[in-house]
Amino acid sequence: MKRRILPTGYPAAALTAAFIFAAIAALIRLQTFPGLDEKIAARVQEWESPLLTSGMTFLSWMGSGLPLVLLTAVIMGLLYRMLGFRREIGLIAFTALGSALLNTGLKHLFRRPRPEVYRLAEAAGFSFPSGHSMAAFSLYGLLALLLWPHLRGKPGKTVLLAAAALLILAIGLSRIYLGVHYPSDVLGGYAASGCWIAAVLALYRKLALAAAGNRSRE
Repeated sequence: MKRRILPTGYPAAALTAAFIFAAIAALIRLQTFPGLDEKIAARVQEWESPLLTSGMTFLSWMGSGLPLVLLTAVIMGLLYRMLGFRREIGLIAFTALGSALLNTGLKHLFRRPRPEVYRLAEAAGFSFPSGHSMAAFSLYGLLALLLWPHLRGKPGKTVLLAAAALLILAIGLSRIYLGVHYPSDVLGGYAASGCWIAAVLALYRKLALAAAGNRSRE
């Protein structure tokens, strides 16, 4: 299968996402909009119902620990078997691991306590940024970017982007609904993960171009 070089623009995207993350962190630290997080979270929790709680609990479970690791492994296996992905599998694993380590580091840097509100689930550790949001954005966002060049028709690309966006947003929303994260934790997670993915893809593209240039000179 012919390798397709990823598009340009990743360094600028990484800087933009980093700026957004820094802005969110600053607004939280300075308490620029006191009570806004709580008001939004309370409005989301007004939707509570047994069926919705079950769905949100499942989405949250999908974005955590072992289930996410197993899902990532299955996806990598399918990509290898169906599309012949090899380097891309290493890219997915590296991005996922880096996202988890980055999240841990950022949580210990900001040390924001979790919401003291009505909870439908329990969670330990610090709150900002949301680990589930970062993991979902890293996995499904990266998959969408890697699969995009392999889809020719506009309908297929539209479905791909819609599915990735829906999963990312739903997992982030589930953490707010369950009362274990503030909305700003989720937004911060998206921004941090977006910065990380863009930086990794910028490096990956540079290495891919260098490898292609070496092959052309052989």
